[in-house]
Amino acid sequence: MSHIAPPIPEWILAQMPPHPYRHMVDVGGYHMHVIEYGSGHPVLMLHGNPTWGFLYRNIARSLLGQDFRIILPDLIGLGFSDKPRSYQAHTLENHITWLGNLLDHFNLNQLIFVGQDWGGPIGLGALARKPHLLKGLVILNTALGPPKPGFKPAPFHKFARMPLISPIAFRLLGIPQTIMHRVQGNPYSIKGEVAQAYRFPLKGLDKNIAPHALARMVPDSLDHPSVGPLTKVKEFVEGFQGPAEIIWGKNDPVLGKLLNRTKRMLPHANAQETNGGHFLQEEEAERIADSIRWVASQVY
Repeated sequence: MSHIAPPIPEWILAQMPPHPYRHMVDVGGYHMHVIEYGSGHPVLMLHGNPTWGFLYRNIARSLLGQDFRIILPDLIGLGFSDKPRSYQAHTLENHITWLGNLLDHFNLNQLIFVGQDWGGPIGLGALARKPHLLKGLVILNTALGPPKPGFKPAPFHKFARMPLISPIAFRLLGIPQTIMHRVQGNPYSIKGEVAQAYRFPLKGLDKNIAPHALARMVPDSLDHPSVGPLTKVKEFVEGFQGPAEIIWGKNDPVLGKLLNRTKRMLPHANAQETNGGHFLQEEEAERIADSIRWVASQVY
């Protein structure tokens, strides 16, 4: 596989801060696409399903020139990273290992981590194995632990496991990337070329396995293979005593109800509830950037 980052169309680059440094990092059999801006204190921001580093572009823009090294990876299978052609590659354990290998490559210290959706448990799962690296946290809509006994899977995740119909919806109709606006507080926050920028890297049946596989990576029972790694994430987060902020979109139909649970894991964190939705980076970029600056002020 090539180590050269694949081209990003000019109409997408025009929406991003100028002069991104792009590279591909071997993370163990696959290459992860990483965008970087600036230099200074490292801030790693990790997205979830079905997005890519583009999701953090406005936050990165707000932080430019402020002594931050902004690191925006694309999860394996998403964005411009390599895309495994099997569902079986997409386990939470594998994603945590790949992200951990990326951390080893960068040899970071005093890291601030920002995570949303699957980016939260994947990033923190990797950092749980290297706890000395993490100095500050900004948590966005995510799930940082296993489901409780007796839980019922969300309709979306139940649908993702239905034979025949779910492959058609995910692989042929492009769900969920074609309906991202529906989980927003303001549905107009993802439209036009912004919406197209999320769809572009996943066009083609050889490129769009990950959204379906990551939906199935969500536990549907306490025997699901993701439960073990999620339990370790919960334990790590509950033991973290560094500066932390929680910013939550209450109009998120996927994870919006998990705010109180997240606050209990990080009782010392300042929590802000907003009118945003699931992809609140598109609606609350400046608020998130302010939280990163505050956490950095406590770390450095």
